[in-house]
Amino acid sequence: MASTALRPGGAIFASTECVVRIPHICVPIFISLHLVAEKTEGILSIAYGAIVCQLLMDLEEVEEVNKQLNQIMWVLVMFQFRYIFYLLSLTRFQGDLSPNIFFSHPVRMESEPPFGEFVNSVFGNIVEQEETEAKFDVDECELPLIDLGHLNLGNLEHEECKRKICEASTEWGFFQIVNHGVSKEILSRIHREQVELFRQPFQIKTNEKLLNLSSGCYRWGTQTAITQKQFAWSEAFHIPLSTIFQLSEFEGLRSSLQEFAIKASDLAQQIAKILAENLGCKSTFFFKNCLPSSCYIRMNRYPACPVSSKVFGLIPHTDSDFLTVLHQDQVGGLQLLKDGKWIRVKPNPDALVINIGDLFQAWSNGVYKSLEHRVVANHEIERFSFAYFLCPSHDTVIQSCCEPSIYRKFSFREYRQQVEEDVKTTGDKVGLSRFRR
Repeated sequence: MASTALRPGGAIFASTECVVRIPHICVPIFISLHLVAEKTEGILSIAYGAIVCQLLMDLEEVEEVNKQLNQIMWVLVMFQFRYIFYLLSLTRFQGDLSPNIFFSHPVRMESEPPFGEFVNSVFGNIVEQEETEAKFDVDECELPLIDLGHLNLGNLEHEECKRKICEASTEWGFFQIVNHGVSKEILSRIHREQVELFRQPFQIKTNEKLLNLSSGCYRWGTQTAITQKQFAWSEAFHIPLSTIFQLSEFEGLRSSLQEFAIKASDLAQQIAKILAENLGCKSTFFFKNCLPSSCYIRMNRYPACPVSSKVFGLIPHTDSDFLTVLHQDQVGGLQLLKDGKWIRVKPNPDALVINIGDLFQAWSNGVYKSLEHRVVANHEIERFSFAYFLCPSHDTVIQSCCEPSIYRKFSFREYRQQVEEDVKTTGDKVGLSRFRR
């Protein structure tokens, strides 16, 4: 432990190793550095104590102390300010909602969407609103983990792997896969490049010319939110596979997304085939109807949120597709509703997350489960993810492959239109319950 006390003519620095008098000229920088150490819960205290003790404990003359400290003072100043900017990059302070430990007034980074301003203008002073449920007081779980490499082994291992996929889709609707064929290099490249993309100024991100894509590619918050619980503290780029080639100004991102799209598409088709055959249905349905022209990739960023107990990173929902292939970083925040209870998903750095969408639940006549899930906001650090969505063309008719069917026939266009109408009028997605017989 270390402490600093002001005294006439200077200050006293005390640690477990020594007690040293520090001249006035150096008091501000040492107190500031000490405060930073306290703010980080002691992370810097070891380095702080080591620097001070090494430089001062053997020096007996104040004049010599002054000489040595003057030489290192500017180094410490630069260290302090670099660390401040590092903290700023993590916290991403937002408008009027952001308490700021370094400045007397809030700061919003140029790249940040105006989350705070929007929420305050729509819902008033959100800090004074009633808190939502305790989103963080939930149990953590590890999703079923399936090694796809076993599909390439002997018949026994092959069939056992298929059984696990079907079982997880029936009981959980979520599972993780390893040995999936998507290299860590591709995943790391996309992560780095999406971070760079999201660091673009907000005004540039809202301009469709940034990625040379149609309007609506970039999305932030929830403009249709009626209550604060329906507001998502996140931003995203929604990129149809057929338009990836247009990302001419982001060559690295374009190349990486194309590689991921090919691998993720193969994975989704392979899993869909296994699930269809388990029901005794034709597996060619997905190859015929889920083409690159109808599938898409979504890149997500969940900024640090100063009111994380009152809004979500992504509101509770189900996916409006057949299958989703998700890669997430190690920050965590994904939760799913199983058996009426929210559970927290523990990230696995080697795995991709697979989840069943609404269309597969309807197509399988309720055998495979499209579970409600959400992303909680994080008060301290941002989170990144990206996902591939296996979707059919708008004209594709979704009909249960088993009888008697619990859902009526509907086209994907009809389903999307109903979801959009519900969200617009109620703020929430109603989903499959609209299509039950």
